[in-house]
Amino acid sequence: QVQLVESGGGLVQPGGSLRLSCAASGSIFSISTMGWYRQAPGKERELVATMTSGGTTNYVDSVKGRFTISRDNAKNTRYLQMNSLKPEDTAVYYCYADMVARDGSSWSRRDYWGQGAQVTVSS
Repeated sequence: QVQLVESGGGLVQPGGSLRLSCAASGSIFSISTMGWYRQAPGKERELVATMTSGGTTNYVDSVKGRFTISRDNAKNTRYLQMNSLKPEDTAVYYCYADMVARDGSSWSRRDYWGQGAQVTVSS
């Protein structure tokens, strides 16, 4: 079974740091893009940071200079280091991957989502 497993998250004071991890497991042929989206209460889900297979990164303007996405290709894992956290960063963070994988009997390219990790920034 192909899945994305997230870890990290939690409660942190403003100005603090957290690191999220997302590991892809199962029969995976390739990962085109992988990263995180977030959804705050009453708001739409938005892109936070992504990285392509070639290493190109994309960040939402509000996190540039504070968040950094990195990877461990051998483990099919991406990391999101979040520094200088603000209360407006509070949201559920969802790992996302655009992958070619075998889920069942056939190989196909589709989007996969993690279970979500709560990040709360509050004093």
